[in-house]
Amino acid sequence: MSNRNSQANKAAARERLRAERERQAKKDKTRRQILVGVSVVGVLAIAGAVGWGVMQMNKPSQWEAAKDAKNVTAPRNTSGKDGTTVVIGKPTAKKTLELYEDLRCPICGTLEQSIGETVHKDVDAGKYKIKYVGATFIDGMTGGEGSKNALSAVGAALNVSPEAFLDYKSALYSAKYHPEETDDKFKDDAYLIKIADTVDALKGNKAFQKDVEDGTYDGWAMKMSATFDKSGVQGTPTLKMDGKTLTGADGKNAPMTVADFNTAITAALKG
Repeated sequence: MSNRNSQANKAAARERLRAERERQAKKDKTRRQILVGVSVVGVLAIAGAVGWGVMQMNKPSQWEAAKDAKNVTAPRNTSGKDGTTVVIGKPTAKKTLELYEDLRCPICGTLEQSIGETVHKDVDAGKYKIKYVGATFIDGMTGGEGSKNALSAVGAALNVSPEAFLDYKSALYSAKYHPEETDDKFKDDAYLIKIADTVDALKGNKAFQKDVEDGTYDGWAMKMSATFDKSGVQGTPTLKMDGKTLTGADGKNAPMTVADFNTAITAALKG
């Protein structure tokens, strides 16, 4: 091989090597760009996920939103601001028995099972009206939501009729359906509807069921709960007439028997 050809071959080899190095450099640059891009996307995705998580954490819960609602849908058969005045009975009845209750309260259940029928008969007879004030403090004590959800549901029953409201409240407090204080069964719409199906006016009532499932009266329930909080009443059940608390034989607690209740209500009606 001539010296000239040898030099040409070496030059060609160097050129091929240079070109190969350039191609490899371009590949390496492209790979780095892809890795950087993927990393940026990953960081952005993580940042987005963290941001979404923070947003969700700061987002008010269903009940917090209901509590802060400016426009409240109140049931029929109510009056006053936000419909939080619930008075049931004949207009001719001169006095009003105030009932302060939490629907998860076990003692309220015992009271309803004992004197509920007597109260309903007295109201039907026009002896007095009843004013209902619902509380939800047990939810705060247990971290649940059954008090609020059940209060919203009785609002849906009240929207049907006062009679449906009273009968449904009795069913919720019944020995068959009322849960233990620590059992938050009333948070379940299906359970509330199951109980409602034992009440003639609510059985298969699609409008009532929709109101329960949609939480139509959640805002009303929270306003009612606030009314209880402002009342100064310390616990449930509490019965009052003319600003005075009705008590049983012990002079401290609500009258838990028909005999004690009749004694207390007779004295209150005369007072």
